[in-house]
Amino acid sequence: MTATTKRRAVPDSDGTRKDAASGQRRRRGPRQDNRRALLLDAAAKQFGGRGYHAVTMREIAGGADMLAGSVYYHFPSKDDLLIAVYEEGVRRLAERVESAVADIDGSWEQLAAACRAHTEMLLDDSDYAQVILSVHPADVPPGRDRLIALRDGYEEYFRRMIEALPLPPGTNRAALRFTLLGALNWSKNWYRPGGMTPAQISHEILEILRCRLADKDQQQ
Repeated sequence: MTATTKRRAVPDSDGTRKDAASGQRRRRGPRQDNRRALLLDAAAKQFGGRGYHAVTMREIAGGADMLAGSVYYHFPSKDDLLIAVYEEGVRRLAERVESAVADIDGSWEQLAAACRAHTEMLLDDSDYAQVILSVHPADVPPGRDRLIALRDGYEEYFRRMIEALPLPPGTNRAALRFTLLGALNWSKNWYRPGGMTPAQISHEILEILRCRLADKDQQQ
């Protein structure tokens, strides 16, 4: 009686499987060039929902339907994966703001459109936006400088728009930017669907600041 050889699939470094007997590679799921995007989505969901420190690479791999060790083929460490997720989130936010202000004239009108786009992105259950809001550079010492650079690069859009505003002399434009973005970001903590819309929230916050600046201008 001839013994049969049981063929098994062994994992390769990129998350594909290779048949041990034939040596032929068999792919599972999406093409290799899509697996990085799947990992980013899975990591954003975990980091945004549970926090950076509570999540393991194995859990992220499971969310992307990948082998645990295959994550390291794309990202050497969890810190590197977080930075990539943060970078993708900033890219998406920036893209949305750029699109919102592209065809708008007037400095206040541009800022209003940017605030609306920013708030809508934060409040539409975007996993990437949640990572940007919940993860602080100090939480990830190895990636601190990179995260700060990404955050500052995005805020540069608002710095330029606020610099272009016709404000009363002596107005601290940096303080205005910090106050505005802080208020918009904090809305995630009290926003409830069915109440004010993201567009209404951004409008009201900006108008409160604008009216205060107008009062200051009249007093001078």
